[in-house]
Amino acid sequence: MTRRHFITSSLGMLLFILALTSCGSRKQRVALPADFKGPKELSRLYGVRLTPDDNIFLYNEGARWLGVPHRMGGMTKKGVDCSGFVAIVYREVYGKQLARSAADMLKHNCKKVSRANLKEGDLVFFRTGKGKKNVPNHVGIYLKNGKFIHTSTSNGVVVSSLSEPYYIRAWLTGGRVR
Repeated sequence: MTRRHFITSSLGMLLFILALTSCGSRKQRVALPADFKGPKELSRLYGVRLTPDDNIFLYNEGARWLGVPHRMGGMTKKGVDCSGFVAIVYREVYGKQLARSAADMLKHNCKKVSRANLKEGDLVFFRTGKGKKNVPNHVGIYLKNGKFIHTSTSNGVVVSSLSEPYYIRAWLTGGRVR
């Protein structure tokens, strides 16, 4: 066998093996849920322009919960509280299990981040009402452009702005989930 013939047959064999293994390693297509919304509809719904850099699965999961009423301790579409909502969305979108209370999420699952350094998917923590000064009792998920999604006691799951006076006063910290 000549050197040239050896190189061409070796190259041919290598290409054949690559072709076989690449077919088996293709990512399987994931079927989207029937209620999956596109970027245009989600942009309208949230009042922000979504780009390819945004996590459309986060926005979609949040949209599935918009309007669900508040229910202390709830974790279903019949009623959900703020930490239950955040825990469910994080499990569905990121595959991460979070603690069940806002205080425990901050303590056990997050690294603190400032309001100026928030990124999509970060948690936002607030102290509403009375209680220990630096212990959060409310949590939401930061989206973009100062907006976050959370469960309000009066309106259920809603999108709010961090620049609303109420949330400016109640702000504690942001949290990046580890």
